[in-house]
Amino acid sequence: MPERRTVALVTLGCARNEVDSEELAGRLAADGWELVENAEDADVAVVNTCGFVEAAKKDSVDALLEANDLKDHGRTQAVVAVGCMAERYGKELAEALPEADGVLGFDDYSDISNRLQTILSGGSVEAHTPRDRRKLLPLSPVERQEAAAAVALPGHGIVDAPENVPSDLPDGLAPASGPRAPLRRRLDASPVASVKLASGCDRRCSFCAIPSFRGSFVSRRPSDVLNETRWLAEQGVKEVMLVSENNTSYGKDLGDIRLLESLLPELAAVDGIERVRVSYLQPAEMRPGLIDVLTSTEKVVPYFDLSFQHSAPDVLRAMRRFGDTDRFLELLETIRSKAPTAGARSNFIVGFPGETEADFAELERFITHARLDAIGVFGYSDEDGTEAAGYEHKLDQDVVDARLAHLSRLAEELTAQRAEERIGETLEVLVESVDEEDGVIGRAAHQAPETDGQVVLTTAGGASPDLTPGRMVMAKVVGTEGVDLVAECLFEEAAR
Repeated sequence: MPERRTVALVTLGCARNEVDSEELAGRLAADGWELVENAEDADVAVVNTCGFVEAAKKDSVDALLEANDLKDHGRTQAVVAVGCMAERYGKELAEALPEADGVLGFDDYSDISNRLQTILSGGSVEAHTPRDRRKLLPLSPVERQEAAAAVALPGHGIVDAPENVPSDLPDGLAPASGPRAPLRRRLDASPVASVKLASGCDRRCSFCAIPSFRGSFVSRRPSDVLNETRWLAEQGVKEVMLVSENNTSYGKDLGDIRLLESLLPELAAVDGIERVRVSYLQPAEMRPGLIDVLTSTEKVVPYFDLSFQHSAPDVLRAMRRFGDTDRFLELLETIRSKAPTAGARSNFIVGFPGETEADFAELERFITHARLDAIGVFGYSDEDGTEAAGYEHKLDQDVVDARLAHLSRLAEELTAQRAEERIGETLEVLVESVDEEDGVIGRAAHQAPETDGQVVLTTAGGASPDLTPGRMVMAKVVGTEGVDLVAECLFEEAAR
């Protein structure tokens, strides 16, 4: 009988990382590893790190150190770093953090089982050597699809040669059937799951290092996205969230920039799927046809995760982005003219090099009038390898901190006001959790997982319906708690 090998995946960062972890889980399960939930119960703890901003990097290092502590008093024998921080820094991270028994890059994912087995057996695996992944693919998007077959694209989870994968895969592992099937293992029982629409990014925002370690933009084939969504529906998933670094670019390397508009109705028609959500939209790339599909297709939620970042023209130009306050407000007005209750969220950077008081006031004007449901605010900090790190006219840290605190307070007030505007609305709510302490918690169409608040469901007249995770119910908003809504179930309305 083969020796029992256990592995735990600890995931930090965004939804894209969660998909990557489930691909790694699929590969490991296919090779006989037993997946366990807690690192303390695993022979190997694999930490999928985030390398986006300093706070995320610190969280990743803390997670690696915490996992390393388990080696002194638990089952854990090895701790391995994967993910964006490992890809971005590689050997530098390995030297700075000797507690990690391995630092693996994206190129190691296809052979992750052997890499972990070597480490577990006391051997060494050479730490990843970082490189600019934008240089791995042709500059022209339409030439990338064929070349991409030779490049590691985490989270695409595709097996091109099913004969190399065991036919008797463990229960819950996406089957390797068909010429290009997903290889993925779910790591939780949530009724919500993310699906990678693409990898990489072609934009050159001066503050962002992501393209250098995630590479150029590569779309997944529509059939791959559909097959994975069908499999997720079979696993009990009710909502899929499409993720990538830039969903509005989907299809440009497949010869059809409007491919998302035709894919969305097909995804919505998958048996068992009740809600399709699109995240990570670039305002400068929003098309009238895409807005129409997002606001009028049954089961595709009118949700707009728009990456504004700022609204003062001079700051946006320095960021190598486009737009201004009035154009952004016009975009939101167009969306709400088609779907008055549409959800909208965004993130903003304050204290960017050269940001004047007038620029900051312009950003205040925008978020005051935008009526966003969720707002993330970040203070600017230099990121290794970015253009902005070399800019002059850096603001003093106390100025950045003061603007961050001010805009964060304003954002909190404005999003709470926006939530209050929804009192009286009737929502379709996806139940996500039920427990004695928190009660029944779900999300409405305008709320994405983790980032946008939630709905606390209540019942009237002592009703005790079967509110279980994955059920869709109609509810009327009767109150708010900050950005969270309190809603009363309407059991006379249709539910499923």
